[in-house]
Amino acid sequence: MAKQVFVTGVAGYIGGSVAARLVKAGYKVKGLTRLEANKDKLKAIGIEAVIGDLGDIALVTKHAQEADIVIDAADSDNEEAVKTFLEALKGSGKIFIHTSGSSIVSDQANGEPSENIFDDHLYEPGSTFKPDTQKQPRVDIDKLVLDAAKDGITSMVICPCLIYGKGSGIKPESQQIPNLANEARQSGVAKCIGRGENIWSTVHIDDLTELYLKAIEKGQAGLFLFAENGEITFKEIAQTIKEALNLKTDILEWPVQEAIDSLGFGTAVFGLGSNSRIRGVQSRELGWQPSRKNVLEDAQRTCNALTAAAK
Repeated sequence: MAKQVFVTGVAGYIGGSVAARLVKAGYKVKGLTRLEANKDKLKAIGIEAVIGDLGDIALVTKHAQEADIVIDAADSDNEEAVKTFLEALKGSGKIFIHTSGSSIVSDQANGEPSENIFDDHLYEPGSTFKPDTQKQPRVDIDKLVLDAAKDGITSMVICPCLIYGKGSGIKPESQQIPNLANEARQSGVAKCIGRGENIWSTVHIDDLTELYLKAIEKGQAGLFLFAENGEITFKEIAQTIKEALNLKTDILEWPVQEAIDSLGFGTAVFGLGSNSRIRGVQSRELGWQPSRKNVLEDAQRTCNALTAAAK
């Protein structure tokens, strides 16, 4: 009998793509979504919709306990939801994978580069890693999940970086590059925070979904896994967007305060202006073999799609 998986965020980019990959691998997948309208869309790709939200403790607990595997891909910062899952799964030995995000290592560089690179032994004893104070709550959630290994849960954290590529769920596009491309198309100018020399690691969505599958098949309790394969500066992304959209103006070096006023502090400072350089050492030790390093080609694809949609 096929193992049952319960996925949160199944209508989102990561959760939907992971769920679709697990269906393809032969798992029976249920997914949590707030919208009844998503039910038929999910069914079409082999996913049974569970209508509700993370705040419905009874519903979430029920489906977590009925499943063999639980994947939380809805919200990296929802501590209460994580606690609900950990309580529901305590002593079961079942797999629980929480999705974090590599802004846990990001800085307030405002477009300047950094030589700091972190691997996925980040939380182990002896590590000198200290997050930015604004990222401490997410770090605390990661540690809560990893510590749950002591409570009879095969708990793991998968931590992706800048994700790109066309997803296989009902939300096929990511946020960072499409948002930058759409903003550039509307304003007529490609932008980066400050000089845009800040660096982020990148990972293709298809490689990321393979890591979830590998973690399910070979992962152990208490494992923290970075997902990355390559890195890029935001200036390189902006240059690709400029050329793809055939914009005549030079790239705009966006003053950070103006970006904060437009996008909000978190998106401007940690999402677009920071460095987030990671290495998935333990991920590769599991046998994960990411193969794609075509983030700029995908930025071109995104721009072409926007241009076609505007016609």
